[in-house]
Amino acid sequence: MDLVSVIIPYHKKRNFIKETIVSVINQSYDNLEVLIIYDDTNLNDLEFLQEISKLDNRIKIINNYKRLGAGLSRNKGIEQSNGKYIAFVDADDTWVPDKLKDQLSFMKKNDYQISHTSYYIVDEKKKIIGQRKARDLLSINEILKSCDIGLSTVIIEKKVITKTDTKFPQLTTKEDFVFWLSLLKKNYKFYAYDSNLTNWTDSKNSLSSSTIQKLFDGFKVYNYYMNYNMVKSMYYLICLSLNYLKKK
Repeated sequence: MDLVSVIIPYHKKRNFIKETIVSVINQSYDNLEVLIIYDDTNLNDLEFLQEISKLDNRIKIINNYKRLGAGLSRNKGIEQSNGKYIAFVDADDTWVPDKLKDQLSFMKKNDYQISHTSYYIVDEKKKIIGQRKARDLLSINEILKSCDIGLSTVIIEKKVITKTDTKFPQLTTKEDFVFWLSLLKKNYKFYAYDSNLTNWTDSKNSLSSSTIQKLFDGFKVYNYYMNYNMVKSMYYLICLSLNYLKKK
């Protein structure tokens, strides 16, 4: 069994993180390491996490000492990982028990280097309030107007990241969107496993729930990272926003 490195950035998710970690360590695919990147200058939750880490010796806590943000924290986790595969999960999301086993089997059977899955959207009480269906994303044009990849569903061969030197940028939101776009620009493809293997939490105090921040970062995705002019950037931002509203 190939080692899977599970990357979890942590910032003020005390009410969710234990359930997230338990869903990871209880995977039927057990050859994994869990890298929790503690991204908070306030150390109040660090002892809490250290207690949780005693549940399983596969858990490792990495302390940033200063706030880096989710994207740079994931980069740090990737750098310190040992697995052949990298799997991402946010600190308020959960996996079903066969998530890694089923998704890796799908990837190996088809010789895919990157995959994502369908997922449920749940509220803070874990009630299902929606779902997203994964689809194959084979070119950058298929994702420019709508970011249809759930970060907590993605598994990627580590060599893809190291070979291309692809990194998450320092953005408050949309950092994963830039990461996916960078890989698609380099002709990597995201293959879809259409099974709901992840529960994505719609958390009201989440950074991703800030509309103004999303718009600001969304514009930066196109204008700065894609190097589009002002008009083209605004066009794609409007498309992205409209597609987001359609999903609500």
